Amino acid sequence: MEIAIMGAGLSGLACAITLEKNGITPTIFEKRREVGDRFVNGEALLDIFTRPVQDCIASLSDEYGIFLKPTSAIQRMKLFSKNEQAVIEGHLGFTNIRGRDHDAFESQLERQTKTTIHYHSEKTYEELLSEYTHVVLATGDGAYAKETHNYREDLSVSIKGATVEGSFDKYTVMAWIDYDIAPYGYCFLIPYSEKEANITIAIPDLPENKNVETSELWDTFYSMVQSQLKQELPITDQFQITQYLMGICHSARIGNTFYVGNNFGTMMPFMGFGQYASIVSGVYAAYDLCGLGNYEELMKPLRQSYEDALVLRRAMEQLSNKGLDRIIHSLNGYWGEKLFLKKSINPIRVASYLLRPYIKMKKGVTS
Repeated sequence: MEIAIMGAGLSGLACAITLEKNGITPTIFEKRREVGDRFVNGEALLDIFTRPVQDCIASLSDEYGIFLKPTSAIQRMKLFSKNEQAVIEGHLGFTNIRGRDHDAFESQLERQTKTTIHYHSEKTYEELLSEYTHVVLATGDGAYAKETHNYREDLSVSIKGATVEGSFDKYTVMAWIDYDIAPYGYCFLIPYSEKEANITIAIPDLPENKNVETSELWDTFYSMVQSQLKQELPITDQFQITQYLMGICHSARIGNTFYVGNNFGTMMPFMGFGQYASIVSGVYAAYDLCGLGNYEELMKPLRQSYEDALVLRRAMEQLSNKGLDRIIHSLNGYWGEKLFLKKSINPIRVASYLLRPYIKMKKGVTS
């Protein structure tokens, strides 16, 4: 059995590490010059999005043998709508760095694998399929899944972010859901350290947003964060992504091809996070290749999480700022603690179940 992994991101590297632990050495093909050769940004592993898993870092270590060091534990989350704010305190998850950084998750995973990585690879999926017995597609997006007609497109999103310098509490993350600033989208601030943070705005590409200019919204958001934090926040690095597809594969495996990570559909449509699911999908593909499980069956909970998040995404698209104000107001106190800290509750699953009969589910992505 000869296995090619196309992509050296979270899911591809997790797959390689797991295969190695079971005596199989794959080959990785990466089109970039190095692991993490992309913009630097901050991300979060929020427990509320991974229930029933209560601690992603512990789960990856204890259950899957994947060892990652996050930037910090999240002990406080500040949520803002147009006229309301809520503060949730307690252990809420972890922050981490992605991209061109020694401590980025991709770099940490690379140091755990002995598998050969061919950088600057121009190999196509078709070429790998003819040369290897099995191919793991871990390219970081749904492009190849779409080409093979194995992909349901649900939406796309345009994102602009930056690294800023200032004074930050690295245990606190901030999020804004204000449609005057980000129509039907969201913004967040994730610290890298006490001196650097990532600020990002994400705008879904909806018909209602066809005349929206992301750069203009960014200027408003950036100014608001500066004012709110009472800091200048000089920008040291920035990035922009236009119309990034979100969707999910119809089948997790077709023949001897495995779709993992964002190629499968592990990015959550609700707020865009999905690192834990991406890593686990790579592990699950390796389990199947090692005869330790059935990939389609193992992926069912992750598929359900995606569908639940999609319901919440559609619910967001049908809310106004007044509705968002009511939600944020309700989270400031008992309900916030119950939803975010009550480990036995899966709020995303519950909310999806309750909202599904009332949400008009749109089909297909809009440009």
